[in-house]
Amino acid sequence: MTAKFTGRGALLAAVSMVMAAPGLARTDYVANIDIVRTGADPAAETLTGHVFHDLSLDGARQADEQGVAGVIVSNGRDVTTTDADGAYTLPVYENMTVMVHEPAAYDVPVNKDGVPQFFYHHLPEGTPETLRYGGLAPTGPLPAAINFPMIRTGVDDEFSCVMMGDTQPYSNTEIGYVRDGVLDSILDQDLSAAECVIMLGDVMGDDLSLLPRFMDLWSVIDLPQYYVHGNHDFDFDATTDEHSADSWREMYGPAYYSFDIGGATFIALDNVVYPCGPEDNGPGGRDACADPERVVYNGRVVERQMQWLEATLAEIPEDRLIVMLHHIPFVSFIDSNTGRHQTDNLAEIHALLAGRPAVSFSGHTHTMEYLAAGEWFQGWEEQVGVTRLPFDHVVGGAPSGNWYWGDLNFDGTPLAFARGGTPPGYMIVDFDGSDFEVNFFAANLAPERQIALSFNTPQFRTWFDELFAWADEREDPAAETPPLTVNDLADLRLFTPQDLESTVWLTANVWIGDRNTQVSASINGGPDLPMTRTQAGNGEDVRSGAEWADPFAAVRQMTIGRFGWQSTQGEDRAQGFEVWQGSSYGPATPQPAETWMIADSSTHLWRLEMPADLPVGAHIVEVTAVMADGREFTDRMTFEVRAERPFPYWDNTLWEDQTN
Repeated sequence: MTAKFTGRGALLAAVSMVMAAPGLARTDYVANIDIVRTGADPAAETLTGHVFHDLSLDGARQADEQGVAGVIVSNGRDVTTTDADGAYTLPVYENMTVMVHEPAAYDVPVNKDGVPQFFYHHLPEGTPETLRYGGLAPTGPLPAAINFPMIRTGVDDEFSCVMMGDTQPYSNTEIGYVRDGVLDSILDQDLSAAECVIMLGDVMGDDLSLLPRFMDLWSVIDLPQYYVHGNHDFDFDATTDEHSADSWREMYGPAYYSFDIGGATFIALDNVVYPCGPEDNGPGGRDACADPERVVYNGRVVERQMQWLEATLAEIPEDRLIVMLHHIPFVSFIDSNTGRHQTDNLAEIHALLAGRPAVSFSGHTHTMEYLAAGEWFQGWEEQVGVTRLPFDHVVGGAPSGNWYWGDLNFDGTPLAFARGGTPPGYMIVDFDGSDFEVNFFAANLAPERQIALSFNTPQFRTWFDELFAWADEREDPAAETPPLTVNDLADLRLFTPQDLESTVWLTANVWIGDRNTQVSASINGGPDLPMTRTQAGNGEDVRSGAEWADPFAAVRQMTIGRFGWQSTQGEDRAQGFEVWQGSSYGPATPQPAETWMIADSSTHLWRLEMPADLPVGAHIVEVTAVMADGREFTDRMTFEVRAERPFPYWDNTLWEDQTN
């Protein structure tokens, strides 16, 4: 199989920056913000401070360091801008985070891991309950002033950001998978144009004690690390949403914030409400929020944050691109009928963004979904009150794939094809003013590999249905042997005339494909034959099952040999494999993944019914995907038509009467 790819172009050239100090890269400016405690008034109802040009690069404001005017500063609710001297004043309230909005022409300092330092938490007594991962430590009385340092760097509208959905390691072993998968692959990229790395939530897998190692590991990328708070990043033992992100705030920083780069304004939201309550009650699983016996989360942006969002947008020029970053999707294809996994008040957010150039990036679903403007699916109107999208919404895949299931691949990381059929991977988003281009890359595959080709045959559909039904009903995998494995599946690239009469579809999973992507196939160099997207995105429901599955991914998901790994001298927990919160799978005979993980539906799968009159012999099919912006991906595959299926195993009939 071969592939070729064109795209990204000029953005791979180096970005020149006018720095405050020659040769200073963004992660070289390491400093803290300037906290002035002398003269503090514990009863003060307002907070004052300055945003200043840190010429000394030490984070502390010197007498000769001038203020920076017109910079947005907020307390997480109220928003103001600095005056001509760089001064600001904000109201004080309990449990606020004071933060500065980094302007496009400036850089704020970072800590040793590259985490931007632009905030100060105010919670004098600390988290009011004991939390497993510590909560927010007492901050003491309100300081006399909070001064935010930054350095002038100039503006370049052309830049890129590395983005990804759920890394979600539940263990140190899985942090190793992140290191050896996406991180190692990203380091092979040309990052000369890159300005940031953005994690779209579920950075952790419920264990926040892993976060310091994770941040240190990602410091090798030499880019500022912007993290979004997800539903596996909160304190599960918190009793109120007010404090469910406190350990995150202590270890990383704010749960929501904003900043500028080039011609784009990035707004990171925390749209995970945990624990949710009766106010979240509704369809699509949100009734669990009103059940006092259950403790669950819901996708919603709370009132205080909405007030902050509206006030922040009021300060942003309307021609700037607004890049919304959040964990739970605003809307999703895979969860289109599930309200709890989408954002309740999306219609209100869309109204705030009306008329602006905008794009949404999220994670959560472990799917790659490029939902282009104008698209909609059944369930959205009932669940979140919207239909056709006013701008592009991108659900950004997952470095963890389907939660690190799957056998180990060449680099020793799990071959964990995600729901929808994308491999573990990451995005590089290129920006140019208010324009952007989203690129998806599979971890440790050649960057030009963008399509997975296969055939959906009658044998595949029969095999899939029987094995899927068995896996859906199984109770104890260790006690049961599957009726079929991948060894029982007939060669998908070889079929007979009878198979063609019963329908064989060529399938092309174009990982970054959307409703505007044109996909065609050429058989043996013949004319281009248009392929059809399995989901049109015109209000229909999710189409799932054998007929709509991606055979390339599903075959790899439905026989996992790692179930059977065991040893006589190893540790008990080393048998089979562990995922999630230490859940054990195996030792058992090879098994399919959980059925809800299987790639039996997708927004980026195209298919073509193969001609029934194909002659017997070997053939080549080449598939071309053309994106709306002109990027072009191609891949090809060899297949066979035979009068009858050949015997698949070693033929010993001529050897039976011979002895050794």
